[in-house]
Amino acid sequence: MRPVFSFIAGGLFGAGLLISGMTDTTKVIGWLDIFGAWDPTLAFVMGGAILPMAIAWRIAAARRAPALGGSFPPPPEPRLGRRLVVGSTLFGMGWGLAGLCPGPAMASITWGGTGGLVFLATMVLGMWVAPPLKARLQEQPA
Repeated sequence: MRPVFSFIAGGLFGAGLLISGMTDTTKVIGWLDIFGAWDPTLAFVMGGAILPMAIAWRIAAARRAPALGGSFPPPPEPRLGRRLVVGSTLFGMGWGLAGLCPGPAMASITWGGTGGLVFLATMVLGMWVAPPLKARLQEQPA
């Protein structure tokens, strides 16, 4: 049953990305260009995501375990660390340069063209390089 719900959730997520314009790189770059031709329409996408997630977090907080089994992940570390700063900087640089982040990149894989495939390949390469790089950074003193 869990794979069925995963398929439905993934399909809804992908459809939401397509409908909202998050897979349109020009729209995303327009959102990020606050000092140029700024396109504020993606603010509605964020606003539309915040309300349902706030409700979902309240429901999850009242539950002992997820409905489909397993356990809830631990809460994130509240302190800013090197991993968070480096990771968010790299994420933001990739998002700003390509106009895509991992979810929309996967949603647009069939029609994203060569640029989308290059982005996806470099994203996978980054995921492959990240664990050894993380281990190396942890060896160095802060």
